Amino acid sequence: MPGSGPLLTALKQHFGFGSFRPLQEEIIGASLAGRDVFALLPTGGGKSLCYQLPALVRGGLTVVVSPLISLMKDQVDGLEASGISATFLNSSIEAGEAQQRTRDLDSGRYSLLYVAPERLMLPAFLAYLKRLPVSVVAIDEAH
Repeated sequence: MPGSGPLLTALKQHFGFGSFRPLQEEIIGASLAGRDVFALLPTGGGKSLCYQLPALVRGGLTVVVSPLISLMKDQVDGLEASGISATFLNSSIEAGEAQQRTRDLDSGRYSLLYVAPERLMLPAFLAYLKRLPVSVVAIDEAH
């Protein structure tokens, strides 16, 4: 997919970048081709873009597993500022807000959902995810 016009267009439109950083385009292309991908990049290497951009191009829901509540909020705030529909579910939000986000997930409002590893391991949450159009699960900041 090197030099792909639609990817570069989406990159510019949603993230404001005119080109990819090293390895990003190859990683994104492999993901969009349906291959399992393990990407180990340095801090600041643009790992998040490697699952965020495909989430916009592919459709469905990308579930991002992140152990850091503050990182989830920062990522979602940045995505929403760019016009990308994303949310998180974690212990920092009140029950009513979590229920609203769940209703919005049910309606297909979001492209990306950030969750902590602990939530992902709850049987009720896993059953819930099975009802959603999950296209990819990304593990961010594996510790």
